[in-house]
Amino acid sequence: MAKAHETSSKKEIAKRKIQKRKDKQEKKEQRLSQSEKGKGLEAMMAYVDENGNLSDTPPDPSRRKEIRSEDISLAASANIPEPDNGGMEGTVTFFNKIKGFGFIKSKNHISYFVHQNDLSEHIAEGDKVAFQVAKGNKGMHATMVKKVK
Repeated sequence: MAKAHETSSKKEIAKRKIQKRKDKQEKKEQRLSQSEKGKGLEAMMAYVDENGNLSDTPPDPSRRKEIRSEDISLAASANIPEPDNGGMEGTVTFFNKIKGFGFIKSKNHISYFVHQNDLSEHIAEGDKVAFQVAKGNKGMHATMVKKVK
């Protein structure tokens, strides 16, 4: 039987495969040498300094600030005043008679939702009104709305 003839392109393909295997092995060895695996807990530690930045050195204990748990607020702070059941005055900025709701802007420039069930008389945009504030499901809303003449 005759031996199959190898062409130059087959030799080149074989050389590229061998070179590719060598490159892959070198990359693997390089990754293993740079690996953090097995270097201990101290190499994996990260610290937060007094400015909130991450660093690899522990913070200076003399710069430590005491924080009381009572000073930490977990809720979002709202600048909307709590209902005081006192009368407030404002102007109707929007009111849709068909849908039955609108908004009243108080004198301190806070906008309150108003529903037609909370009206004592019909209102329209631009009317001056007196109202009280109550806490609803989605925030503060105006109740007991009356026109001011």
